[in-house]
Amino acid sequence: MPAEGDHPYEILDVFTDTPLQGNPLAVFTAGEEVPSRLMQAAARELHLSETVFVLPGDDEADAAVRIFTPDRELPFAGHPCLGAAFVVGEHHNLATVRLRTGAGIVPVRLTRDHGEIVFGEMDQPIPTVEPYSDPDELLDALGVEAEPALPLERYVNGPAHVIVALGDPEQVGALVPDMVALAELGLMGVACCAPIDVELVKARYFCPAFGIAEDPATGSAAGPLALHLARHGLIPFGRAVSIEQGAEIGRPSRLQARVEGDPDVTDGVVVGGSAVPVARGRFRLQ
Repeated sequence: MPAEGDHPYEILDVFTDTPLQGNPLAVFTAGEEVPSRLMQAAARELHLSETVFVLPGDDEADAAVRIFTPDRELPFAGHPCLGAAFVVGEHHNLATVRLRTGAGIVPVRLTRDHGEIVFGEMDQPIPTVEPYSDPDELLDALGVEAEPALPLERYVNGPAHVIVALGDPEQVGALVPDMVALAELGLMGVACCAPIDVELVKARYFCPAFGIAEDPATGSAAGPLALHLARHGLIPFGRAVSIEQGAEIGRPSRLQARVEGDPDVTDGVVVGGSAVPVARGRFRLQ
């Protein structure tokens, strides 16, 4: 038995199958043992994009999760749900893991190869969409000089994401945002993207107001990003698109997203990827 205040956790690299790439995630596997008042402080100490605490499930969910950035708690986030599902699915030998989040139940379907979980695919909350009210101020903070390829729109699927589609993938890679100015806008985050072709998208995600300057892989934004591009005719509905993110900060990641429906009605948003465990330990929170 662990000592009182000694809490097990695992580190996974998510949206990659290669250690030390993707988006690192801390998963406290017995989150119900961690006092709520210490969860935010633990996430700040670890200083990963997110830390997730796995709690007991109920009649509808295999587990519940609480998700924290270094700065605040989120109702839903993609890479914590995917990483937590890998851990819960492994511990309980599940083919589908149903996670209760602050934005509702998120099912994650798991694919195994010779018994090992190698891929997960989650049904995300369908986002609401509205125009972004002050595009010029945001584009100035991002350092975008050319006219965006599409209107700037705000998508909410728990967290809120502003999607900025540029005309060329090289423009996305060359961005050098003013992080102070961007943080002062108070946005959850901004996904900058450009299609490479109908099956591949280049993306970067900035969220300095939430304690992370640039995120290596943003699962909760991948669905809205794909929906934005599909609604405006740049990628097809019903076909999976791969999203490359994180290369500029040394954490190359690959996410997969698919949107079911048409420009008028969104029937489903599915985001998937791989994850690989890289460490286990115990966190002393006495």
